[in-house]
Amino acid sequence: MSPSKSSRKADRAQTTPATEEHGGGIPQGYRAGIITAITVLLGFSFAFLRFWGFEAPGKWTFRSVLSTAILVIAVGLQIFSLFRSLRLEDDQVNEYRKTVAWFIASAVALLIGLLLAVVEFSGVMAS
Repeated sequence: MSPSKSSRKADRAQTTPATEEHGGGIPQGYRAGIITAITVLLGFSFAFLRFWGFEAPGKWTFRSVLSTAILVIAVGLQIFSLFRSLRLEDDQVNEYRKTVAWFIASAVALLIGLLLAVVEFSGVMAS
């Protein structure tokens, strides 16, 4: 026997935390998750920048400088996202969503910078 739609809605409403757009708090664990994701990506970004700046063979070209600049912008966005995620205000859903948007922007910038670095390092579009 399956429960009716209205009883399923009532059950879901009772078990779901208040995360509506009107300032409800985010569920427990969301902040820790975003902070962990940001720091993991930040650690990778620093490790890649160390390789790209100091260990990769070859001479600096316009494309390698461009990819480095984009990677530095991505790191800046990640640090800004980390700063936002550590604020007390980030417990509010609207603020948390803004922080996630900044973090996604940093991940997109990182991906673009990495793709440019891969193209430059592989010599696919060598002049």
